[in-house]
Amino acid sequence: MRSALLILSFWALPWVAGAQASQEPQSSEPAPAEPSAPAMGHHEHGAMAHEAAPSSEPMSMSGIPMMRNASGTAWQPDASPHAGLHWSAAGWDFMFHGLLFGGYDWQSGSRGGHEPVGIGWLMLMADHDVGPGRFGARVMLSPEPFTAQHHGGYPLLLQTGETYQGEPLHDRQHPHDLFMEVAATYTQTLSRDWGFQLYAAPAGEPALGPVAFPHRLSASSDPLAVIGHHWEDSTHISFGVLTAGLFTPMAKLEASWFNGREPDENRKDFDLRKLDSYSLRLSINPAHEVSAQLSYGYLPSHDALHPDEPLHRMTASAMYHRPFGSDGHWATTAVLGHNVEGDHGGSNAFLLETNLDLDGRNVVFGRAEYVQKTGHDLVLPEPLDEERFGVSNLVLGYLRNFEPLGPVLPGVGVRAAVNLVPSALESTYGSRTPVGGMVYLRLASAPMQHSGHMAH
Repeated sequence: MRSALLILSFWALPWVAGAQASQEPQSSEPAPAEPSAPAMGHHEHGAMAHEAAPSSEPMSMSGIPMMRNASGTAWQPDASPHAGLHWSAAGWDFMFHGLLFGGYDWQSGSRGGHEPVGIGWLMLMADHDVGPGRFGARVMLSPEPFTAQHHGGYPLLLQTGETYQGEPLHDRQHPHDLFMEVAATYTQTLSRDWGFQLYAAPAGEPALGPVAFPHRLSASSDPLAVIGHHWEDSTHISFGVLTAGLFTPMAKLEASWFNGREPDENRKDFDLRKLDSYSLRLSINPAHEVSAQLSYGYLPSHDALHPDEPLHRMTASAMYHRPFGSDGHWATTAVLGHNVEGDHGGSNAFLLETNLDLDGRNVVFGRAEYVQKTGHDLVLPEPLDEERFGVSNLVLGYLRNFEPLGPVLPGVGVRAAVNLVPSALESTYGSRTPVGGMVYLRLASAPMQHSGHMAH
């Protein structure tokens, strides 16, 4: 209950902004192309999903929609819907949006647990023309250091990664840091077909992996993390990031130099450290409904408990978004993550998740994962600690949205999961099929209505 109250208090911020903000742009004139504009496509909200049909003509830089931008500098499909508070003042464009969950999490067995939990994020963005380009600033905060910190995080069977009280964390998802992103961007178009982007963040996301799971539309109704998080998108909070990218209307090539060390157990500060890691990412949006990426990263010292073990990470992903029916939207993501960590060899993670908004009110979502985790990852005793185990997770859930309350779209949901473990882990988990579930309240940004040209 305390977690839910903190979540609700945290969400009150946009009501203050909404009292002075217009939810529509002040002009319907076309704006300059700006791929660093606010990311608006994190939620499914009825009729707002139905953007104008893409033209059959080749896309120019001025035709890149703001909805393409997601977490960090990652791309998502242009067909993504958008939501949030938007207003302009003194030549600046502002955007406020968020996604918060409060509920009761239950995971079975001796490695499980049950407790109230609060999860999510709130984000404020601002951007302004500077010379021939566009400057942007972002601040994203999470309540999780206050609402999901018990015993190092909330219960989640088969989850691994990071530490608690100096020991590896297992079967719990660590809370995200209070400062999820503090970043600045500069974007400039060089011609009809080329542009460049710079991204600098004391807390931010390097160009490695897909759109992070807290910000994917395909995961927007599911409150809990993916169990392949540390194979796919765990660098989405890195304390020190510099990224440079060249882009065309269809593709973007980026390189990042960043601090690859995982955040420490104090989730309320900045864990600044030398920039010792690098990554490369190629993103393509070949169609209005599709976005894909390939990326590679090298992190020489990502784990504080094993600072001499380097990590090589490779990821590939594809996202598909499209309107569904008259008021719904369908978003699906597939991800492959591959880690080569120290002397433990290579391991893989596979993810397929989908979020089907049937009519703007009723949402069905699901997730299927398969991850190869070592006994070291799962904190198993010898001789199991160096063995590799294939574990799976199957999720099905339902969310019911209600009428918007000002800038907030409330909803209630339920999530059920079945986990599959090999026979060697049956005694550890008490079953070959340990289960989990959650009932929750979700508060998301309400639909943002626009008129005129949406490219920015």
